[in-house]
Amino acid sequence: MDERAEIESFISELEPGVADIVRAGRATIRTIIPEAIEQLDRADRLVAYGRDRSYRGLICALAVQRSYVNLMFAKGTQLPDPRDLLLGTGKSARHVRLSGPEDVTKAEIIELVAAAADLTP
Repeated sequence: MDERAEIESFISELEPGVADIVRAGRATIRTIIPEAIEQLDRADRLVAYGRDRSYRGLICALAVQRSYVNLMFAKGTQLPDPRDLLLGTGKSARHVRLSGPEDVTKAEIIELVAAAADLTP
């Protein structure tokens, strides 16, 4: 099974509301960063986007939880966040909680994804 089919299979196994968030997230990220490599980490329940398949090249990821999805940014501490949307206490990663598919299309989320893409050449 190719990567895309494996990701779609993974999404089909999720709760419908969470699956909708992941689908909306994929569409938004692919629009902003069409050249990003998309890969699935089934064990960690995340779909990652990067310049290559390494953590160093990671731009962002959709981390699936039971009833929501975290949009994780590998270099989140370096992102401009005037609205204080980013959560987390890690050394570099931060995330935004997505509670519904409409969250992914908000201007402030789109701005964060675009800024994250600019941080990872």
